[in-house]
Amino acid sequence: MTIKILFSANEENWKRYKAPLQDALDDKSLDYELGTNITPSEVDYIIYAPSSSLQDFSPYTKLKAVLNLWAGVEGVTNNKTLKVPLARMVDSGLTDGMVEWVTGHTLRHHLGIDKHIHGQDGIWRSYVPPLAKDRVITILGLGTLGTACGIALKRLGFNVRGWSRREKRVDGILCFYGDEQIDSSLMDADIVVLLLPDTPLTQNILNQHTLNLLKRGAFVLNPGRGPLIDDDALLAALDSGQIEHATLDVFRIEPLPQNHQYWSNNKVTVIPHKASETRPKTASQVISMNIEKAENGEELLYLVDRENGY
Repeated sequence: MTIKILFSANEENWKRYKAPLQDALDDKSLDYELGTNITPSEVDYIIYAPSSSLQDFSPYTKLKAVLNLWAGVEGVTNNKTLKVPLARMVDSGLTDGMVEWVTGHTLRHHLGIDKHIHGQDGIWRSYVPPLAKDRVITILGLGTLGTACGIALKRLGFNVRGWSRREKRVDGILCFYGDEQIDSSLMDADIVVLLLPDTPLTQNILNQHTLNLLKRGAFVLNPGRGPLIDDDALLAALDSGQIEHATLDVFRIEPLPQNHQYWSNNKVTVIPHKASETRPKTASQVISMNIEKAENGEELLYLVDRENGY
């Protein structure tokens, strides 16, 4: 029987994903129909972007699973009409891109590259950075992305710590977990990287209290989610010198409003949510693999814990 697969995202994404999805599904030798306009009562799987206009899953009476196009699922986890398994995207291309972004900006701040890029004024500045082993980096979030970034930074010689809500172990990384250990994970850190999901328990996790735990003159990198940071607290920490610089890829409102203080603050780098993106070719392979597993009665990869929101 033909598997009916609905692609529910905007037209631009359909143009990017149509051919890679067809190639990946063909490689699995699946009998399928893939499209953007399939009768709801006939749909078996939905390839989904939370920004899609599809918000009511009730008409999809045959639906077996929803396969999210992105890593972030906060836009759909609370949808009460969704009664079937939800899988988030864990894409090797997205992971590799995030590792490159995090290591690149970590090295930028570690080496003081901005001092030279913005210091072409005839003044001969003498600045010798510490060695990587003398820099403490704390990664908040030890999921797929956080763990991969932590391992890469450790290979470069950095002193890496990691924190997660639940206990985890990663070779070479000093791991902390739970509310009672977050302060210890941040104490005197030189750089903090935020790679947590957006949930009620993670919002404003970087606030006045936790920012003051960092070493004075620390750096903040946020390629995770905008609500992880208390913006007013971060701006105050930048003004006081507690934080030297914040490189931010995500924000509470996107696009970031033109009158937002981050734009005019020379201690902030604004990046338009481009730290890493799902790659159509590798993401399509993950989606086709999950459909094949579901059709064979196997558990989906990267299932979302709806209660915890990730």
